[in-house]
Amino acid sequence: MSTKTHTLHTARSKNNCPNCFGTDGLEFTFFQDEIETLFYKKPVKQMEEKLYCHTCTTIIYPVNWTEDIERVYEYNKKIAETNKHNLQVKPLFYIVLIAAIILIALSIYFLMNAL
Repeated sequence: MSTKTHTLHTARSKNNCPNCFGTDGLEFTFFQDEIETLFYKKPVKQMEEKLYCHTCTTIIYPVNWTEDIERVYEYNKKIAETNKHNLQVKPLFYIVLIAAIILIALSIYFLMNAL
């Protein structure tokens, strides 16, 4: 089982950085993980986000966010659409399913003929 991370939305902000007070370096990035196995792929329901300042090269954690940053965050969170939570089945799943159905049908057929 492997996990891939997909970037859903990236947005630059003109707000002041709480660390360096720069106005041109803040960037919101929204991520979503996807679990992939041999039989299926399914995105995780939870979306992750990160606020990064390119001026001072640090991650700004939500504890340090100002009210203005919170407003911009809420706006961008609405824009970032999560991937559908549908289960995507791979061809190997169908092959195993059909093989299991054929095996069960053959075993029932031979048991009926043996009696």
